[in-house]
Amino acid sequence: MASKRRFGRIRKLPSGRYQARYPGPDGIDRPAPHTFARKTDADRWLTAVEADILKGTWHDPNRGRVALGEYVTTWIDHRPNLRPRTVDLYRWLSRKYIEPTLSAVLLSDLTPGRVRAWYAELVAAGATATMTAKAYRLLHAVLSTAVDDELIRRNPCRIKGAGEHHTPERPVATIAQVLDIASRVPARFRALVLLAAFTSLRYGELAALRRSDLDPRCQTVTVRATLVEMSDGRMIFGPPKSAAGRRAVTIPAAIRPDLRRHLRDFTADDADALVFTGAKGAALRRSNFQKAAGWSASVAAAGLPGFHFHDLRHTGNTLAAGTGASLADLMARMGHGSTRAAMIYQHATAERDKSIAGALSASIAKERDRARSGHVRKGKG
Repeated sequence: MASKRRFGRIRKLPSGRYQARYPGPDGIDRPAPHTFARKTDADRWLTAVEADILKGTWHDPNRGRVALGEYVTTWIDHRPNLRPRTVDLYRWLSRKYIEPTLSAVLLSDLTPGRVRAWYAELVAAGATATMTAKAYRLLHAVLSTAVDDELIRRNPCRIKGAGEHHTPERPVATIAQVLDIASRVPARFRALVLLAAFTSLRYGELAALRRSDLDPRCQTVTVRATLVEMSDGRMIFGPPKSAAGRRAVTIPAAIRPDLRRHLRDFTADDADALVFTGAKGAALRRSNFQKAAGWSASVAAAGLPGFHFHDLRHTGNTLAAGTGASLADLMARMGHGSTRAAMIYQHATAERDKSIAGALSASIAKERDRARSGHVRKGKG
């Protein structure tokens, strides 16, 4: 028998539990999403719903009846400003970590408990800390948009620290070790190693460089693009990682001869020719570079086992900081893209960038002189 009250109705079911129903502001008669063990619990629930309607904060529960997998796909498709590699990563994370468990779950059925269970399953299955953090951040971002779209009331991703992952500090090579690595890789990759370490360009920026991006005397390199390798093997040229990524960087004088030799021996003459290519003249694939360059053996022989190519950029930034460069100078040279860093760029000048390159060049030349002197002494002995 239904209980009469000012707002909504409560009736006792044959099971002994209580069902609550109410007329929504859209005129549709709606049941509560679950039954109640006690009549007072059903009454409190209806009172809360009435209060939401009066305050204008009522949420249509049917709006969240969208499968998460479908919503994630739409969420990615509706972000045209994402970089191709980011889109590729999001789709992969969704396929690998979200869809197998949550694809068919309705947004309205996603609770903090269900999200915790999903996260615990990822950890138990052996997913790395980096991947679980990335997958959790993606899910959190998607569901934050679902809140904005008024499909759900609150974001159910509430695991403290789940989206954080602190990468261990990467190693820094000495100038002598950088020169050692450059001397060990095939000749067509030597200038690539030197530029990565002493201009702080990213791998994709280096792979996208064209002859026209270098001035005739190899004094500066202008970053205009980046090359991205997608998970399906496609190679895509796109804009730099951020607005600040488009920049001109002064090349230390000590490595300019190395770059000029590279252009002479390995780069086609036309202005649009890629500066760095594979042995057959094709664009450099990140997936093939390590093998082609004999990277693992080269860094191990230089005393840096496990050293990554990206660590050259970290090395270059550290060496540049050692010249006394300010934070503004370093951010400008690195092409950092955060909003906070962008405000600092206005204080960086081309003249200061030249002084950074000059200091690096002096250090490189000093190390080379020291190495040559060592060889001469060994020869005399």
